[in-house]
Amino acid sequence: MDYYKQIFKRKSFHLFRDTGMITDQDIRELEDFIGTVKPLYIEIKTEVRIVPENETTCKRGGQFCLLFYSESKEGYLQNIGYLGEQIDLYLASKNIGALWFGIGRPKDVQINGLDFVIMISIAKMPEEKFRKDIFKSKRKPLQEIWRGSSLGVAEIARYAPSACNAQPWVVENTGKELMVYRFKQPGKRGIMPIDKVLYYNKIDMGIFLFILESCLEHEGYTYNRILYVDAEDDGVVQTLIAKYTYAICC
Repeated sequence: MDYYKQIFKRKSFHLFRDTGMITDQDIRELEDFIGTVKPLYIEIKTEVRIVPENETTCKRGGQFCLLFYSESKEGYLQNIGYLGEQIDLYLASKNIGALWFGIGRPKDVQINGLDFVIMISIAKMPEEKFRKDIFKSKRKPLQEIWRGSSLGVAEIARYAPSACNAQPWVVENTGKELMVYRFKQPGKRGIMPIDKVLYYNKIDMGIFLFILESCLEHEGYTYNRILYVDAEDDGVVQTLIAKYTYAICC
């Protein structure tokens, strides 16, 4: 699976129109793929279910919804973002459009002792409906989210999807390490309810970490990753969530 290639293609379908049909074979292949995705935290139990969209409160014209469930443990939101972005990119490779739908609710908010976290609505879409030029996407200026050498990585990693396009990340390149922070801009939350900002920002950080790693690997870097506890929002503007010690692969 060439995740890096799909970064340029994927887009968020806020409303599905002119859809095709996701077949039983598509679902079988998707279920097989879900069984292969790698977690950010291997110790956190998760489950992904595929249900018809009309069995949820999501009404965006999708055919199915992927429901993400997890143990509610430290790092579980970042873990779901990390897992979900792998699936998001896989879907793009199959011409299946996706929408991370944060406000949707399923019939079952808990299964097998796991709590519902978020859903992705999906529908088969014509290939021409996917992104043609990623650089036309609205993102923060590079200097706002990356300090130090870009490594040829930052220019693409900055296009990671995030809730309400919040892009709650800042990366500092020390020359040997990438320090990844969850960044909270004081007084800025867009249209997100104030009690949900931290929730979605943590999912966003998991998404960003997977995109960052895909970019590092594409550019030939090896790395060791250390994850840090992402504390509750206590007024701190920058919270360290990960450190990558990197080297160029010979």
